[in-house]
Amino acid sequence: MKKKTTILLGLLMSSLFVFSQEPKKLSLKEVVELATTKSNQANLAILKKQTAEAEVIQAKNKQYPNLTLSGQYQRISQPNISSPVLFQGGGSGESFGNINQILLGNANASIPLFNGLKINQNIKAHENLLQAEIAQENQTKENLANYAIALYFNIYKTQQTLTILNDNLKSAQQRVTDFKNLEDNGLLAHNDLLKAQLQASNIELSIEKSKKDINVLNYKLASILNLDENTSFDIVKEDIELLNVVQTSNSSIERSDLSALNHQFEASKNQIKIAQGNYFPSVNLIGGYVAADIHNFLTVTNAMNFGVGVSYDLSGIFKNNAEVKIAKSKSEEVKFSTSILEKQINEEVKNAEENYLLAQKQFNVYQKAAEQSDENYRIVKDKYDNGLSSTNDLLEANVEQIQASINETVSQADILQKYYELQYAKGTLIKTIN
Repeated sequence: MKKKTTILLGLLMSSLFVFSQEPKKLSLKEVVELATTKSNQANLAILKKQTAEAEVIQAKNKQYPNLTLSGQYQRISQPNISSPVLFQGGGSGESFGNINQILLGNANASIPLFNGLKINQNIKAHENLLQAEIAQENQTKENLANYAIALYFNIYKTQQTLTILNDNLKSAQQRVTDFKNLEDNGLLAHNDLLKAQLQASNIELSIEKSKKDINVLNYKLASILNLDENTSFDIVKEDIELLNVVQTSNSSIERSDLSALNHQFEASKNQIKIAQGNYFPSVNLIGGYVAADIHNFLTVTNAMNFGVGVSYDLSGIFKNNAEVKIAKSKSEEVKFSTSILEKQINEEVKNAEENYLLAQKQFNVYQKAAEQSDENYRIVKDKYDNGLSSTNDLLEANVEQIQASINETVSQADILQKYYELQYAKGTLIKTIN
């Protein structure tokens, strides 16, 4: 029994620890920094870039000489040796001593002189692919920053909505209490009390939904930042309530994904030249050294050789046509993909610009609407207190007031969020944040 009690207390204390954790206060800049350095996606992009760097080194190594060393030691049985050259006067290998071992040493060197410029083009191709990976890494960071910022703003907007709903729930519950007293005194129809209770219940449901949304958003943001999954976030309001941003953005388009495709296109042109290089012969400068010692029989030293080696695959002249066509076709694919992406980026930028301008206009409208809804509710409340308007009118005015207040708060944050979305469309989001 004592053991069960101890386990129960341990579980209770651990759960209290989880729920009593202080919300983590992070600025928008800190969120972007964590997302672009600590997330798995960012680390994967870095690894791909490092792989591309190693492949460039590997391609450059092919222009250096190839040097091979080999040696052998063999034990042999007593051989029978006959040779018209060695034994011109007759006799046989028996005149030699005991031949029972062989030592062989060999060194070969080969330096590429010409191979259809394939080595040089291969180096250039991998250098272009490296630049493409660097650009893709930057684009990955832009994507992560955009995603993290969207979560950050959505957490703030949901938290603000929850605050407004909680304040209005208190008013709705107080209204239910007042209506209950009026009904008990015969001054209010039961149907009107039910309407007030229904409104309070609807607000409670909205609160629970907002809490659920906050939990999901916190989990997603913690996940992308590689923090504990139970982390909740305290949003820095100063990062959100910044309305003095520029009215229009004059920054140029600097999309890294477009830059990556441009480098891939350059690499594809290198691949065409590599395929065409197979039409030419390969020429290598070769050299070697041989040493041999056959015990009691033969010793060879200082046997050096050098010269030029040429190889030409004649059948490849016909077979290589397909390789060249494939390389050209892939290059055209990248070219069209680049053209498609350019148009897509222009559309995204235009859409983001319009959304940003709309967000500014919406805030002005929602600001006026909030003032109008407050005044409308005050007037309807005065009429209701004097018996000049119905319970439906009062509750409807209250709902409109709540919605207008939420719209004003959300639209204020939307202005800056849409501005950042515009910077993301142009590829300058991280630069803007920093």
